[in-house]
Amino acid sequence: MSTLTGTRHLVRLILRRDRVLLPLWVLVLAVLPATYAASFFELFPTEAERAAYATGTARNPSIVALLGPVYGDSVGALTAQRGGFLLVVIALASLLTVIRHTRTEEEAGRRELLGGTVLGRYAGLTAALLVTYAADLLLGLLTAAGLIATGLPAAGSYAYGLAAALAGVVFATVGGLAAQLTETAGGARGIAIAVLGAAFGLRLVGDTATHDWPSWLSPLGWAPRVRAYEGERWWVLALPVAASGLVAAVAYPMSVRRDLGAGLLPPRLGPATGGRALAGPFGLAWRLHRDQILWWSVGFGLLGLILGGAARAAGRSVEGNPQLEQIMARIGGATGLAEAYLGATLSLAGLAAAGYGVQAALRMRAEETGGRAEPLLATGVHRSTWLLSHVVFALLGPVVVLAVIGLATGLAYGLSVQDVPGELPRMVGAGLAQVPAAWVLAGFAVLLHGLLPRLASLAWAVLAVCVLLGQLGAVLELSQWLLDLSPFTHTPRCSATPGAPPPLDPDRPGPNPHRRRPDHLPPPRHPHPLTPPLPPAGRC
Repeated sequence: MSTLTGTRHLVRLILRRDRVLLPLWVLVLAVLPATYAASFFELFPTEAERAAYATGTARNPSIVALLGPVYGDSVGALTAQRGGFLLVVIALASLLTVIRHTRTEEEAGRRELLGGTVLGRYAGLTAALLVTYAADLLLGLLTAAGLIATGLPAAGSYAYGLAAALAGVVFATVGGLAAQLTETAGGARGIAIAVLGAAFGLRLVGDTATHDWPSWLSPLGWAPRVRAYEGERWWVLALPVAASGLVAAVAYPMSVRRDLGAGLLPPRLGPATGGRALAGPFGLAWRLHRDQILWWSVGFGLLGLILGGAARAAGRSVEGNPQLEQIMARIGGATGLAEAYLGATLSLAGLAAAGYGVQAALRMRAEETGGRAEPLLATGVHRSTWLLSHVVFALLGPVVVLAVIGLATGLAYGLSVQDVPGELPRMVGAGLAQVPAAWVLAGFAVLLHGLLPRLASLAWAVLAVCVLLGQLGAVLELSQWLLDLSPFTHTPRCSATPGAPPPLDPDRPGPNPHRRRPDHLPPPRHPHPLTPPLPPAGRC
């Protein structure tokens, strides 16, 4: 029997299980760069405007830290930089997909059942990597096709698409290696995401320092250095290919040197007896969710510092372009461009926080399928009490992480404008204004778990639809009733007046007589104008 026997059947099984989730993240991430390019064509029609915009962006270390360097002032070069953070999202989706179909399958006991059939030693890892590699390459080709359709050169479009795809390939392989190291899927995800965070940190340091050699050590730093649309350097694409091969060469021997269900790193033994904190279901739920809340809070805090530091410069970068000023003010719901920037970024933070809520709510399903809920419910714990213990953290988590990003954003922005007492509470309030929309998606995940537990993962599909409506709804000129399906369409924005509640979008129709359209804004061509190219795209 070959070591790859059964790989084809496992690939078909993975494709069937991910027939909804996989196409969603591929299509959403593939379409976004084309929307950025369309925005640049619309908002910066002249070369002088693009040059001024590129110069202002390149001089802002916060924007460069978040998006990466810009190597020219053409629409293609600006689009490539604007899509820099998408590389992180592609890498994250890729590594999570591989871990889901390797370590998670072992932890749930399904891989042991399949191993009782005719299955080669390398079949499981190979099938997961093949599916994820194929998804990444398809994403790259669709990205290139979308960019070409907007009028950008084919060579640069293919260079950017392949660079983005290979970034996903590298971290898919990292996910395969992490799955061999620990005996839990959570541990594997922690290791892989830590590697991703370190890669982002190296890229950030290299792009904002005088010498960029740290960026060459990061897989996230290779894609920008392909220099799509600015004299493509195709040889850089060999770096992620070589890195993936090296990581795979380590992962495959490890996969056969360990026992099924075990990891190469020995698990840390816990105490012989549990403390008082584990005396009830709420204490156990806190133990299960606390690390997740901690790391999400740390990530949101760092992101808030970067975004808050870039807000003032983002406002200055579009001065002199009346059309962009009007669009940014309309999206942010405030008169200042910095306010519009903060409103847009905090809206995206709300989407990310909703992802945390969905993940926390689906922990109940993981506990059931892993066989850990049954022994607990066999005691005196009532089923509704166990359910409520997880729901509490699915609702509490978004509050915590949005308060953290609001606090960090308000601190950084307040320091930049020398008004920390005024900006800090306002940004915290603007962040918490996204909580109800995040709760809607978390509640939907709980509803699916109760009514259709086998389809509970469809909550991720609903979140993807919200992202799709927010990023593409205005560009595609979708009907307002369709945009209203997303709860994030109804969230307030930053307030231009310190201490005032965040105002609702004045463009939205409704019976509220206080929703008056500002006199300085022209009538919109459709409910929501083009998504701004800078900062991260606007409302959902």
